[in-house]
Amino acid sequence: MIIMKVLAFGIAREIFGSASVDVPADGLSTAAELQDVLKHQYPRLAQLSSFMIAVNGEYAQADTIIYEGDEVAIIPPVSGG
Repeated sequence: MIIMKVLAFGIAREIFGSASVDVPADGLSTAAELQDVLKHQYPRLAQLSSFMIAVNGEYAQADTIIYEGDEVAIIPPVSGG
């Protein structure tokens, strides 16, 4: 089984209850698929206005392929003032 470590920042860190979570990655290949899995496992994520996924330090598009060993992070909405 492939496990993907997902880093969390801001409110995502609070939702996960830690700075990172391990997600079974079998059958996952895109950022959109990962978003769906995370929303299912952590329903509070689905309540956010939006959140982005970053792969290897770059914002990912829905069809961005995630490879084993990539650094993956959840970037929550940012408000400014």
